[in-house]
Parts: sequence; C-alpha cells; structure tokens
Amino acid sequence: MAFKIVHKDKNSKARTGLLYTNRGIIQTPVFMPVGTQATVKALPPNALEELGCQIILGNAYHLYLRPGTKIIRAAGGLHNFMNWHGPILTDSGGYQVFSLSLLRKVTDEGVKFQSHIDGSVHFIGPRECLRIQDDLASDISMVLDECVGYPSDYDEVKISVRRTLNWARLSREFKKSNPGMVFAIVQGSTYKDLRQYCAEELTNMSFDGYAVGGVSVGEPAELIYEIIDYTVPLLPENKPRYVMGMGTPEDILESVGHGADMFDCIIPTRYGRTGSAFTSQGKLNLKNAKYTEDFSPVDAQCGCYLCRNFTRAYVRHLFYANEMLGPQLLSLHNIAFYINMMIGIRQAIAEDRFISFRDDFLCGYSRANANDV
Repeated sequence: MAFKIVHKDKNSKARTGLLYTNRGIIQTPVFMPVGTQATVKALPPNALEELGCQIILGNAYHLYLRPGTKIIRAAGGLHNFMNWHGPILTDSGGYQVFSLSLLRKVTDEGVKFQSHIDGSVHFIGPRECLRIQDDLASDISMVLDECVGYPSDYDEVKISVRRTLNWARLSREFKKSNPGMVFAIVQGSTYKDLRQYCAEELTNMSFDGYAVGGVSVGEPAELIYEIIDYTVPLLPENKPRYVMGMGTPEDILESVGHGADMFDCIIPTRYGRTGSAFTSQGKLNLKNAKYTEDFSPVDAQCGCYLCRNFTRAYVRHLFYANEMLGPQLLSLHNIAFYINMMIGIRQAIAEDRFISFRDDFLCGYSRANANDV
C-alpha cells in the first residue's frame, strides 16, 4: 500500500495519512520545500534534515538543462548528487514550459523549446519527461501536462485537457528502471466540466497519486479556492492528493480543509531572501525601520536556530549590510515555520479540531499582516 489514510477530521474534509516511498514514510499533510536546481536555495541539506523536512521537490526541466541528466546519472542519481537522503518529488517542468511562451511550441507529440540558458533547441514528450526523471531516480515523478494561463478560452482549455490526457496515457506505457511512483495532473483551468472530465479519465488510468495543476496562474484567490474545492473531491480518496504551487499559509490551510495532502511553493525561501519572515504573529518585513532597535526574537514561539540566537535588529542589519547570512537565516526560519505549521495541522486533524486550529491561526496571522507592509 503506497498511501494510507490515518484519520479524517470529523468537522471537515481534512485528513492525515502515510505516504510510503522507497526512502521513507511521509506523514501528510506535508509541505515540500522547493529545490528546483538540486538545492533548496540558501540551505544545505543537513539543515533541512535537522528541521524535520520529510521530502523536497526538484524540477526535471531545469535539471535536464543544467547540469544534465548524464552527470546526475553518473553521480548515482539526484539524491547522491545533492546529498539529500530523504524522498524527492520531481516536477515534470510543464509549468516552466508554459512560462516560456515565446520560446516554445506545443504539439500533440510534446514540447519543442529553446533553452532559457543558451538558446539551444530541445524536445520533451511524455516519455522523454519520465525518462529524465528516471535518470534522476526520483521517488515521485510527475507526468508531462499542458498548463494554460488565466483567463483562457474554453476551446483552448479543452484542447489542452485532451493533450494532457493523451500524454498521461503515453506516460502509463513508459517502463521505469528505478522504483518510484508516478503522479498525474488534473488540468481544466476554471471550467468545472473540463476539470471533472480530466479527473475521471486520469482516475481510470490508475496512477499512484493525483495533483491539481493549473491553479495560481493569475486567478483571484477566491476563484483558486473554488477550483480546489471542486477538484480535490474528484480525486481518488485512497490516493495522495497534491495541490501544486500553492504556498501561502492561507492557501495551505484552505486546501487541507478540502482534503489535500501535499503542497509545494518557492514562497518560504524567496520571501526569506528578500527580508520577510513568516511568524505566528503574521508575516514581518524585517527591512522596516521599526525593527532597527528591536532586540526580540523574530518569533518568540519558534525554536529554530535564528530565533534562539539572534534578534530582529540583527537580521535587519544583515540585509542592509548585504551580508549573505541574512537571507540564509530567514530562509531557514521560514522553512521551520512551514514545517511546524504542518505538524500543528496534523495534530489538529488527529484531535478533530482542524477548523478551530485554522480559524485561530488565521485570525492573528492575517491581522498582523495588515499592519506590517
């Protein structure tokens, strides 16, 4: 059994589970720090392990271009290459291809694109996509899908859903040389009938897990939540459900309440590199002048290395002195915040109090955000 539901919250659709991988058991709901290019920016792998990080995310598109799968395969796979001992999920790169609208051409066979690094021309189809991830020795591989932006015409989205389904069928025929799971991705933009059709067809193909893709590509928050609320229940209950690219605390709490199990986003480390800290009192912009002589911890309720040893004033000084330690410390703290939030979520679900946990969390968090811009 690759996935086991442990407990369902009595007052919501939230659930806890165990996801069994070749490199360990993952407790869900889980947040996956993004290590796009074989590194979670500003953080060494041992720091992530000490924080209790269960799984990280890599990106097949970026690693295929640099350093190339030949090098990573020669190193013994992505885990050996970057010295990360836990599970790795690799994104197919479909979103990255979508973002290169001026450098790519999508056909029913796959995607022909120019490298954003050197302009060289490449082709990736559904089989090639899984072959790349097989070379990386990924624990969880994502199939190639076509992601469209918002807003998109219904007929355009219908074509993209058909293409996504055809690619998924071809992906099922690929024979991996390494053990590991393969997840499919539900597309359909904001059109509920297309989302339902895509989910039903993918479910019939019996993948190891399912993801909600094509969200957070320009839609307003209320529409994103509506899509997730509608799509997640369409996915098999006995398989892990992954909402891709959703990463604010508000987004994660909302999605967990609809029954989602897995999340990833660049937000914790990106915000950390630019001076913002996620805390139990809200998101703080530590570059603000009011922190110049603030000698309190970044978050008194956090026990990470930063909060045990340094002050808000010191962090602000590091950023204004252009010292790299500032982004490193805040990135570490933000990942710690997310991991601890997920621990709190799992505990709340286990005790059938997820709704009150969510509401209490957001009450203080959102109020503080409004006062610290």
